[in-house]
Amino acid sequence: MASSSPPPRIPPAKRAELGFVNSILTGISARAAGTKRPLNLFTTVGRNRSLFRRWLIFAGALMPGGKLPRADTELVILRVSHRTGAEYEATHHRGIGRRAGLTEEEIEAVMEDDLSSGPWSERRRLLLTAVDELHDERTISEETFVGLRPELSDEDFVELCMLAGHYSMVAGLINSLGIQLDEHR
Repeated sequence: MASSSPPPRIPPAKRAELGFVNSILTGISARAAGTKRPLNLFTTVGRNRSLFRRWLIFAGALMPGGKLPRADTELVILRVSHRTGAEYEATHHRGIGRRAGLTEEEIEAVMEDDLSSGPWSERRRLLLTAVDELHDERTISEETFVGLRPELSDEDFVELCMLAGHYSMVAGLINSLGIQLDEHR
């Protein structure tokens, strides 16, 4: 049966192309994500060997190493994936979001354009609004910033902006290079 999506523009690297260290790192990704093979995102980024390892350190500092509550982090990532059309991201982070405590209702609602309805506390609605504003205008509006200020520290605001920006960058990579969905066990 033919695949419904076009082939990747840049295929995932093979073990020999990744090098020894990157091959080990991508192998760990398969076990952690529950996929049959190393993550296509990792093996594609791994084509740039030195950038791959630096990126993993930065990405890991945001997720899972960030200070924002894990459920909030996953909502931000899912919202970015919705706004950027990066289904690869959404596929992985729906499961991670469930494990972080998001409900099915929240996971479905974060993919809706209209945030006025849905199961959102005021804090979470403002977090999602901030993601939308960063996506659309590359800035959080004064109203949203002021609304979040009692809830977020200076450190939290830095992390929120970097988290949304990082996953937007990853979405651009996924969409531009045609990274294919991974096959789960």
